[in-house]
Amino acid sequence: MTSVSELQHTTGPIVLAGAGKMGGAMLTGWLAGGLDPARVVVIEPMPSAEITALAARGIRLNPAAPSPAEVVIVAVKPQMFREAGPALKPWVADTTLVLSIMAGTTIASLQNVMGGAVVRAMPNTPAAIGRGITVAVPASDVSAAQRALTDALLRATGAVEWVDDEALMDAVTAVSGSGPAYVFLLAEELARAGIAAGLPEALATRLARDTVSGAGELLHRSELSSATLRQNVTSPGGTTAAALSVLMGPDGFQPLLERAVAAATARSKELAT
Repeated sequence: MTSVSELQHTTGPIVLAGAGKMGGAMLTGWLAGGLDPARVVVIEPMPSAEITALAARGIRLNPAAPSPAEVVIVAVKPQMFREAGPALKPWVADTTLVLSIMAGTTIASLQNVMGGAVVRAMPNTPAAIGRGITVAVPASDVSAAQRALTDALLRATGAVEWVDDEALMDAVTAVSGSGPAYVFLLAEELARAGIAAGLPEALATRLARDTVSGAGELLHRSELSSATLRQNVTSPGGTTAAALSVLMGPDGFQPLLERAVAAATARSKELAT
């Protein structure tokens, strides 16, 4: 198990390319964990006010003269990598750890454009509150020390899982990378259904939001499986059972989510090409 404190034991600069929602969440986690701001370089053509304010704490924002770094984190949108990748290459030496959180961008593509020792990772947006989960896959030349450093960088925003098969990353993207949007849609549509059943809009929205977030927290804290938690709410012949007979029917959640995850997986593969 690694921790953010391990970042304090490294000496080289850490370059963050792309300080949007995900990159910004990671940066917040590193600084909260005690990383010296003077070690951080942020490359962001349109920095937010929050990122600009960090320059007063010692972060170097968009420096004019790049030089090889210990770590380069690539957090730009995949569609921007064709332009951004070559511009980042001066920051990369053979021994530089290149950590990418771009969807659909393969290790081979990163190696060809930037070089370095590449780790491909897929976080998700709960990283903004320290409750994200990230899956990472290393290239064959990533050292044990670089893997530990990657783990510390990613664990600043939540849990980390490692895999050895890069082919799994498309499905990872579809399940956990895109997954928060599915949960937000559930809250949205549950509120809409409550309004249709006669509830005032404000009350339906509050009930839906708190029910989804509360159930998620219960799932997080409980050692019981999701199936067991569902069964514990479901009395035979009761109201929950009536609703689940629809949601678990032939046109219910399972086939719908299978199609949704398959569509996201296919799109991730398309991005890679």
